[in-house]
Amino acid sequence: MLLSTTSSLEGQPIRHYLGLVHGETILGANIFRDILASIRDLIGGRARSYEVTLERAREMALQELGRRARLLGADAVVGVRVDYEVLGQAGGMLMACAIGTAVKLEAAGDWASGDRGLPPPPLPPQL
Repeated sequence: MLLSTTSSLEGQPIRHYLGLVHGETILGANIFRDILASIRDLIGGRARSYEVTLERAREMALQELGRRARLLGADAVVGVRVDYEVLGQAGGMLMACAIGTAVKLEAAGDWASGDRGLPPPPLPPQL
């Protein structure tokens, strides 16, 4: 699944906009990691364990975003944004949310021939 932060894809005309898709993940914090990160904050340096957690949360949210886009029959997701929030008592959990617009791209032959085909089916109801 092609994911892009831009609103269009160079050389890939968008045939149909299928709607918003999202992906979320929530990861629990680790008390030992928190203690080590606090020590690093005092003496300087990077809190690599937190960086790994942020990366993992982002990747999981983007995977869920792509999964939901595939369910709509999308070829790509444009305008992707990722946001993070700290949740729970004393910030014990990290939430990553990814959102974007699922799109169907023109097939190379369709664009060249001018055949635009039929519009996409209606979106399934959101529960």
